[in-house]
Amino acid sequence: MKKPGAASRSAIEPAKGGAARVLDADVVLVAIGRKPFTTGLGLEDVGVRMDGRGFIETDHFKTNVPGIYAIGDCTHGPMLAHKAEEEGIAAAQILAGLWGHVNYDIIPSVIYTDPEVATVGKTEEELKAAGVEYKIGKFPMIANSRARTNHQTEGFVKVLEEAATKRVVGAHLMGSGVGELIGEICVAMEFGASAEDIARTCHAHPTVSEAIREAAKGVDGWVMQS
Repeated sequence: MKKPGAASRSAIEPAKGGAARVLDADVVLVAIGRKPFTTGLGLEDVGVRMDGRGFIETDHFKTNVPGIYAIGDCTHGPMLAHKAEEEGIAAAQILAGLWGHVNYDIIPSVIYTDPEVATVGKTEEELKAAGVEYKIGKFPMIANSRARTNHQTEGFVKVLEEAATKRVVGAHLMGSGVGELIGEICVAMEFGASAEDIARTCHAHPTVSEAIREAAKGVDGWVMQS
């Protein structure tokens, strides 16, 4: 976004499958990722195994050194606070002699922009690459009553269901505050729900959460609000 009266810089945006475009902008953000902060902790001295980037190698939170466990951003997987919290709970349960487990297929991710982006589970590209047949339901926020009332109609909800098992295996949302909605999909996936299970669950009206229900209806072709 270019601010009025501000000096602009030219940025080249490569267009997928086409020619590059030149855009004017005030700031260019380059995101190159993060790496774990594991150097200088003495891990090498006790023989904890790490990969070339400094991630600690673990097996169910255990390192190769007895009595040393690792969770969170210093291990492989998404570098997300809630993922680390789940691992911390599971590791503590294991240390207490209890059952501890994290379902890595159901770790939601949220991009806190405006509008927000929230996602969990598989993408269409991943399902196609794995040769998994799936059904899709999609619903636009502009057709949601609460979103229209709030004048926040950008975005959509997309629900993916595996055809063979009739289980929801992914969902992708864009819209205002969708990070607050993704938890419903996570619960549904954790309990092996189908899109129809979500679609036949009553949602309050008018709420933005109805967009999830309508997208779930769309998997079987009976959207009512669009």
